[in-house]
Amino acid sequence: MSQDPQEILDQLRLNRAALPARPSRGRWWLAAGLAAVAAGLWFGLPLKPQTPAEPAQVTATPAPANDKIILDATGYVTARRQATVSAKVTGRVKALFIEEGQEVEAGEILARLDETDARADLELAAARAAAARAELPDLELRLAQAERDVERQDTLVARKLASSQQAEDARLAVDSLKARLRLQRRQISVAERAVKVAEVALDNTVVRAPFSGVVTVKAAQPGEIVSPISAGGGFTRTGIGTIVDMDSLEIEVDVNEAHISRVSPGQPVEAVLNAYPDEKLAARVITIVPAADRSKATVKVRIALLSRDPRIVPDMGVRVGFLAMDGAAPKPPAKPAQAAPPQAP
Repeated sequence: MSQDPQEILDQLRLNRAALPARPSRGRWWLAAGLAAVAAGLWFGLPLKPQTPAEPAQVTATPAPANDKIILDATGYVTARRQATVSAKVTGRVKALFIEEGQEVEAGEILARLDETDARADLELAAARAAAARAELPDLELRLAQAERDVERQDTLVARKLASSQQAEDARLAVDSLKARLRLQRRQISVAERAVKVAEVALDNTVVRAPFSGVVTVKAAQPGEIVSPISAGGGFTRTGIGTIVDMDSLEIEVDVNEAHISRVSPGQPVEAVLNAYPDEKLAARVITIVPAADRSKATVKVRIALLSRDPRIVPDMGVRVGFLAMDGAAPKPPAKPAQAAPPQAP
């Protein structure tokens, strides 16, 4: 059965009066909040806000600093007394008795050179001296005989048995023998001195330590030629080795000339070696070298170590801190007062 289209439209139209009342906006916010609480409970979120935990405090303990340090500088350990030992003459090394790190005493034999030539010269000089001394008794006998001849000639002249010319000739012979005797004695003295020179030359083939210390460098080997001067090109050594007096170790630092007024002789110093950074060494300023380095604008300061340590060796790096004297930093020298300019009349 067909229906009227108008009736169909009336059936499809909504009756707004019959619909329930629309909730207010405040109710919508309340519903949303309840939904959020429910979701939090569902997913295990805490209802009460937790108090944020305080971050753990990490306290860094700084290295103990000395408040008395008024100036820092860096430098090196140096030996005030060291020597490169060499022979006085050129020669071939026959024997060597040193090694690095060996302690030697003053006068101890370090090396010997080939002494063949020096010994031959000594034997020749000794032979010449012996020959000169051997002629001396013969001259003395001739002189004694000549003096007796003079006495006999004087007696004969007094008796008029000989001429005066013969007596003068006898006295001339005595004077001549006396002169020869004096010359021979001088020749003996010269020959003996030549022997001493030859002995010195032989002794120069022995290399001895000039002072007590430690061998730091062994520069030659047996069979090499050494010379006090550079001779023979690169095949000639100029030294046997290097000896350092460990009791003469000190510190040399370069201080900026702008801060040199803070340093004074006798000032206490705290030194720390780069090799042993946890140990502090007591030291004291020896002197300020009265010369400045123009290129670096620094002044060299010598510092003495108050204690000896066998671990300290030359050329070690070191950091030093200059301490204030009498608990206060030394003040720079005051500038001279300038005269007030004359007032205009």
